[in-house]
Formats: sequence, C-alpha cells, structure tokens
Amino acid sequence: MENAIALNLDCKITLRWQFSLIDSNKKSIFIKSQFPKRTRHCCSCCLSSPRPSSPPPPDGGSSRTHTTLLVETYHHHRRLRALLEKLEKEGSCPLQILRHDGDWTKNDFWAAIRFLRHASRSNEILQVFHMWKNIEKSRINELNYEKIIGFLCEERMAGAAVAALLEMVDYGLRPSLEIYNSIIHAYAGNGNFDDAMFFLKEMKEIGLEPETDTYDGLIKAYGQYKMYDEISTCLKMMESDGCPPDHFTYNLLIREFSHGGLLQKMERVHRIVISKQMNLQPNSLVAMVEAYANFGILDKMEKVYRKVANSISLKEDTVRKLAEVYIKNLMYSRLDDLGIDLSSRSGRDDLVWCLRLLSHACLLSRKGMDSVIREMDEAKASWNVTIANIILLAYLKMKDFKHLRSLLSQLQSHRVRPDITTIGILIDAIERGFDGSETLETWRKMGLLHRAVELKTDSLVLAAFGKGHFLRDCEAIYTSLEPEARDKKRWTYHILIDLVTRHKAKQ
Repeated sequence: MENAIALNLDCKITLRWQFSLIDSNKKSIFIKSQFPKRTRHCCSCCLSSPRPSSPPPPDGGSSRTHTTLLVETYHHHRRLRALLEKLEKEGSCPLQILRHDGDWTKNDFWAAIRFLRHASRSNEILQVFHMWKNIEKSRINELNYEKIIGFLCEERMAGAAVAALLEMVDYGLRPSLEIYNSIIHAYAGNGNFDDAMFFLKEMKEIGLEPETDTYDGLIKAYGQYKMYDEISTCLKMMESDGCPPDHFTYNLLIREFSHGGLLQKMERVHRIVISKQMNLQPNSLVAMVEAYANFGILDKMEKVYRKVANSISLKEDTVRKLAEVYIKNLMYSRLDDLGIDLSSRSGRDDLVWCLRLLSHACLLSRKGMDSVIREMDEAKASWNVTIANIILLAYLKMKDFKHLRSLLSQLQSHRVRPDITTIGILIDAIERGFDGSETLETWRKMGLLHRAVELKTDSLVLAAFGKGHFLRDCEAIYTSLEPEARDKKRWTYHILIDLVTRHKAKQ
C-alpha cells in the first residue's frame, strides 16, 4: 500500500508544493552546509570495501575460473530472459513479480525499468524503484535517484521526477546538477516554463551553478514552442550568470532560428561561429540549407549545400526541398548532380533514379534518358510508375508518339500499373493527335479503367511537368461537386474520363 501511494505522488503534488523545500522564512531548505561534500563515486552503493588480493590460483585454476564465469553468465542471461518474459505477459504486474522473486540484481532491475519505458508503462517505474530500493538500503543513493529521475524526465513525467527529488532530500541525499537539469528540461519540454525557471532558481540557491547544457535545454524548448524572444532573454541570463554560450549553444541557435525561418538571426549567429573559429556542426549546416530552400534563396542554398554535401547524408525531405528550388529556377541539370551526390552516400534508390531521369527528361535529352535507363538495367533496378511517367511526359512534350506508343505497350512487361498521371498523359496525347484508342481498349479489357483512382507518381514529376489538361479538368470538376456527391461515388478512371468528356462536350 505504501508503494501504491508513492506511485500516485506525481498526480497529487502541485508545483509549488507549498514546497516543503521552502521553510517559514521562505529560504531554501537545501542549504549547502546541510550536505557533506562528496563526489559521485564516493556513494556507498558505488564502491564496496576493497578486498585483499587473493593468491594466484594453482595450475588449472585459470581454466576453472573461466568456466565459472561462463556458467554465471549463462545463468544471468537465462534469469534475465525469464524476467522479461514475465513482464511481457498481458496484465503483468512488476511489483508482484519482484515480490515473488524476492529481489532483483542491479542489472535485472535496470533491464526491467528499460522494458517498462519501451512498453509505454513508465507510470510504473517509480513504485517499482520504491520496492526494489527498500529491499536493500544501500540502494538509496544519489546515483540510483539520478538515473530514475533521468528516466522519468525523458518520459516527460516531471511531477513524478520531482516526487523522487523530494524523497531523496528526505533521505539526506544531495541532488546533483544532472538531476536539476533533467527536471528543468522536462518542464520546459512540456511548455511549463514557469516551473522550469522555479527549479533553475532553486538550483542556484543550493549552490549548484548552471552550465551551458542547462540553458541549452531551455533554448531548445523555447524553439520548440516558437518563443524566439524568450531565447534572447535566455542568452542574456546566461551571460549574467557567467555562463557564456559555447559552440554547442551557437549551433543550437542556428538550428532553432533556421527552423523558425528567422534568417537574419540565423546568419548573425553563423557569423559569430565563424569569427570565433568555432566548430560548425553538419546538422546546423543542413538546417541552414533547409531554411534557404524554404524561402527559395538559390545562391545561399547552394553555397551552404556545397559545404555539407560530402560530410553528411541528407534526409529525403531535404533533398526534395533542394530539388523543388532547382525546378522552380529551371536548373534541371542540377537534379542530375543532386542525384549523383545522393547515390554516392546512400546508394541508388528510387529517389536517385527519379532525380537523374527527371533532369534529362526536363531537358528533353533522349540520349541522357537512355543513359540513365541503361544504368538502371545494369543495376537491375526495377521500374515504377514514376519512372514510366517521367519518360512518357518527355515523349509527350517532344510529340514523339512512336516511342510513346511503344512504352505504353511495355508497361505491363515492366510490371508498372498506370495511375491517374499515366491516364492523363494518354488523354492529353489523344487531344494532341495521338491515336490512343487501342491502348484505352486494352486497359478497359484488363479492367484497369474500373479500378479506384490512384496517384502514385512522385510529386517532383508534377512540379517539373505540371499536371496536364486532363488532371486539371478532373480537379475542376471534382471541386465543383457538392460534398455529398463526392462521397457517394467510387471514383474510377472510367468515371473521370466520362465526366471530362461530357464536360468538354458541353463547352
């Protein structure tokens, strides 16, 4: 029952606690002289009393010792596996398991705690810790509390973490800087900045000086909630506390200002980093690339991209942003360069082939497209509807109906199922004089035209070539319908073709 009550502390404790941390004179109870100075490794739990060195084993002792270690390791893994199997059972109660087992070793206990975290059962951590530490009083130490509070704060359970903090103070243990940092960052991450600042003040009152990491966590949280004025205030507080920003702080500022689209502030901090000859982290450069790409600032985007191109693999979203800027600026050859850069770091995936083929298709270079297709064949890369539609769109733009017809007939052999973009290419080609009746009839017999409409083509293709007449007509007709009419229909290619045909006939 006592453990169950302890579990609910995080629900009942309010943030000012009427703070049993504050005495009647409203001064902190955490007075420095209350706690003897000790380093973390001096904890009673961390070091056992030194043992006298044992004499060397007789002949054969070494092999027997090795065998003993193997046996102990085997039993340890077996016991740990059995414990995790018990915890994995539906409706399992770690308290009952611990009570039944009698005790857990340190390794078993922390393995159970990690399991509870990963199983989204973090609300059980504190009460399991209470029971485990009470079995052996030497477990009541700063290091164990620091780890437990760290786990709780990573799960954003700030109330439970503060409950553990109060408890360790009741035991006469001194909270560490890491504990306060964890609690401050947890409250800030939850958007409770008043509570975060309360513990920052409390931390100073007990003689713990904040470090840059303390403020970096606040800055990150302010950026998360787009509170950029508060970031400036936080920087001033750092300076006044004699804790100037270091290169980690400046890199963090670059990223947060980049994500917020504050280009002038981002560039100002970037200049400071350069002037101070500090290390500029690759992910900070990536954030700058993304910021410039979001605003379509081509020259600055390319300048920063060249710095980061060989040092880090860009995420797919970032690559797409770069590609969109190149497409908007009609710099199609850059798409091929981007694809080659990407393949050198992450291999030749679908996006790489899309970028490279799209580059030559937009330039209407049949030779370039053939070259990329040969590379795909050599690499045994499979086709998809994006690859097929890129080539079809290029043939349509060149009015190369011979190759257009040939590729349409080969889609099935390439195991490519047409989507709405492919249908649109065919209908647009028919309007331009292409005889597509045979293809339409084939697709009708295959049942393709009666399938539900799909859009599987990469958005970069539509950004480069546009949607075409058929797709735009489909969108216009669809949006003109009443919401009920949209929902009632099962939209198939046949229905869309029929609607667009009747619509044009009326016009």
